Formats: sequence, C-alpha cells, structure tokens
Amino acid sequence: MMIPYPNINPIIISLGKISIHWYGVMYIISFFIIWILSIFRISQKNVFFIEKQEIIDILFYAAIGILIGGRLGYILFYSWQGFLNNPFIIYKIWLGGMSFHGGLIGTIVSFGIYSYKKKCRFIYLTDFFAPMAPIGIIGGRLGNFINGELWGKVTNLPIGMIFPKAGPLPRYPSQLIEMFLEGVILFIFLWIYSKKKRPTMTISLLFLIGYGIMRFIAEFFRQPDAQLGYIAFGWMTQGQLLCIPMILIGFFLFFYVDFRN
Repeated sequence: MMIPYPNINPIIISLGKISIHWYGVMYIISFFIIWILSIFRISQKNVFFIEKQEIIDILFYAAIGILIGGRLGYILFYSWQGFLNNPFIIYKIWLGGMSFHGGLIGTIVSFGIYSYKKKCRFIYLTDFFAPMAPIGIIGGRLGNFINGELWGKVTNLPIGMIFPKAGPLPRYPSQLIEMFLEGVILFIFLWIYSKKKRPTMTISLLFLIGYGIMRFIAEFFRQPDAQLGYIAFGWMTQGQLLCIPMILIGFFLFFYVDFRN
C-alpha cells in the first residue's frame, strides 16, 4: 500500500504563450506571508532600523537575489558541464534548475546592497528576516512536489509515491520531507527562539546551522542529481557537500558570538 501521487497540473492557466505555474505562485504566496509576518514582527518588537513601508522594497531585493543567485548557483554547482556545452542554457529558467545555496548567496548580496544604500547594519536585516526564510522554503518545496521533480529514492515504505516522471517504482516524497524539515520544523524553532532578545547575529547563524543539518538529513531520502550522482564516499550528494560549510561556519561563529557576549 502506498500514497497516490495527486498529479496536479503544474500549469494553473495558459494564455497563449504565457503560462502561470504553481511553482511561481507558491513563491508569491510565500513572500506575501513573509510580508505579513514582517509587519507583525515590527509591531511586536522595538525595530528601529526599518519601517513597515520598507518591507516590500527589501523583499523585492531578496526576490531578485534569489532568482539570480539561485540560477547561477544551479549552473555552477549542478550543471557546469551543461553550461560549457551550451552557455545559453543559463537564460532558460523555464527548463528548471534553481539552487538553494545559490539563492542564499544571492539574498545575502542583495541584503548587503540594500543595507549599504539605506545605511543600516546588514546583520540586523538578516537577523530580522531569518526566522521567516523557511516560509519561502515551504513554498519552493511544494512547488517541486507539484512539478513532480526532485523525487526521492525508491522505497517499500507506505509513504512511497509513484511520480509520473520517475518510472514505475514508488519513491520517497522527498520534496515533502524537505518541506517539513527545512521549512516547518526550522520555522517553528527560529520563530520561537527569536521571540526573545538574542545576541546580534545568533538568529542568522542558527538559520545557517539549522538549514544545513535539516538539508543534510533530507538528502538521504532524495535521489541524487542524475548528472552528478554521489560525489563522495558512495553516499554523499552535492547538496550535502554544500551544507557542510554552512554547518561548520555557523557553529564556529555562533560560539564565537556567544563567547563574546
């Protein structure tokens, strides 16, 4: 016995050559929720470095960073050979291919640009938005699930699903596993932790550590990228390799900050 895959059409509506995809809508919904939560946090806390009306601008910067960084990160980390064979593939976002780690770097850069322009401390922005970042991850993983992509390894457990593009065997719904670990669990933890005043930078660092650990665990359920396979020890994936610096740097800086306070 297994759970049937819902097989939702990834395209909500098509108008000529223009199509609206669930994947994009999931991100729009996520950003809307983050905007609402940001307004709530400002009203509940003594936030002096941003105004409510600035939230939209900051989220716009973040969206640009995620889009550019996510695409460049995918090319660099997952499809470098494909890029060398056909450099124009970098523009073909509609074919799929976004990297969380690239999107994270892009967001950091965009926050850095915004903080420089507005003369506010960069780390204040990251500490403020870090607890809400998992909301975006939830939306992205739901989009992956609806697209029937990034499926998991073959399993005989009852949670297995047969994904239309993955062959006849049941597989882990790794998109939902990632959504739960990297999104729901991480959001609850960071939201509760950030309700009290914490030393500067610790919330941002806990996001790095928490995501790195959750993603590392989730990768054991996920089918490795076909073009890469396992890249070390016969079990380590590219996603796990990219999480190791997040975890190590996060722990080092967290204890450094904690020691100084």
